Amino acid sequence: MLAAVAQICSTPRIKDNLHQILKLISTATAKGAKAIFFPEASDFIAENKQQALELVQPLNGEFVSEIKRAAIENKIIVSIGIHEQSSEQTRLFNTHLLINETGAIHLYRKIHLFDLNLPGNVLMESKSTIPGDGYVAPISTTVGRVGLALCYDLRFPEYSRLLQLQGMDILTYPSAFTVPTGKAHWHVLLRARAIETQSYVIAAAQYGQNTATRSTYGHALIVDPWGEIIAECDDLGLQYADIDLDKIKKIKEQMPVLDHRRTDVYSLKLC
Repeated sequence: MLAAVAQICSTPRIKDNLHQILKLISTATAKGAKAIFFPEASDFIAENKQQALELVQPLNGEFVSEIKRAAIENKIIVSIGIHEQSSEQTRLFNTHLLINETGAIHLYRKIHLFDLNLPGNVLMESKSTIPGDGYVAPISTTVGRVGLALCYDLRFPEYSRLLQLQGMDILTYPSAFTVPTGKAHWHVLLRARAIETQSYVIAAAQYGQNTATRSTYGHALIVDPWGEIIAECDDLGLQYADIDLDKIKKIKEQMPVLDHRRTDVYSLKLC
């Protein structure tokens, strides 16, 4: 199964962002891709909190409706990160949507919020975003069982292990990494998650100067279950890789790490 991973530069201009996404869906379909993965905040990256609250749309708004239409028309699975309108006046949700070929939508709201306080680089997601309160089990699709996560969730291996224990084949991290954290941690974290969960990891990424004060690291990539990077974007656009579910099965048979866990000594459970 051919998968496409996208690297885009979302700005506050939602219609422009939507146009580039729809174009990439058409391009991926023409290449034979059965699934396409877009980054966190694909709908927009705002200049400030107030602008984000003005731009955010409900799930039945134009942005999601157009993505859904494109998924159905192109018979392709679409994974995409968006902002989602909430009932609160001052905060919204950071949401990952998985839209299948029939237009059915699965939803995960980011549970780990990114509060960064580095010299010259402060970003406090918790001031504008409501944390999700639920775990979403892997979604069965025509390309495998897909685990939904978002960006900063990458730093919490407990979450990806839960998804693995429920039979995940593909782990997704739509992201908008900052440049300093991306340079330091992006590749090593994604490879680690792939190795320890013995799954494909697909991490679409924002890249470039999104606003006057916000730039993102990029390097959208696909990692195989052995930890090898098999696709990586060095500019805006798409890269492709084959997802081989038999490879996952073979690696798990050769190295059955789940069978070697000492659950008599430690455990991992949902609250």
